Amino acid sequence: MATSDSEQTTASPSTGQGTIPLRRKTEAAPVASGGSFYELVGGSETFRRIAASFYENVRQEPLLLPLYPQDDLDGAARRLQLFLEQYWGGPHTYQEERGHPRLRMRHAPYKIGIAERDAWLRAMRGAMDSVALAPEHDQAMWEYMVRAADFMRNTQEA
Repeated sequence: MATSDSEQTTASPSTGQGTIPLRRKTEAAPVASGGSFYELVGGSETFRRIAASFYENVRQEPLLLPLYPQDDLDGAARRLQLFLEQYWGGPHTYQEERGHPRLRMRHAPYKIGIAERDAWLRAMRGAMDSVALAPEHDQAMWEYMVRAADFMRNTQEA
């Protein structure tokens, strides 16, 4: 697959306003056949890289940065990594350390509207692009991210 700097975009999922990158065309990393999604995409290292890149993007996003623990962004990155690993078929370390994810409850104290969701998706899209998953894995993960981001919305405000 040839590497390209072009980017596909779509209108914001619920509003049709603005754009969220769908997938940057990049050289996909090779993956083994068989195994869990977690194994197919490269295991812990892939999810560590996604989480680290996501939080680097959060540091640059004025809309998102106030929603995260300023004194523990590295800890937040680790928790995201563990959550994603567990969700995608890896170790259950997240649940062992923190219990059930209860995502809506954990995010309830924060105003999450359309603008926050879209900023989160831009940061996550960049993080996912940094690991260049195979197209079918990228699509599956991205579809989950869009659903999860929309599910976290707790206000109709832009």
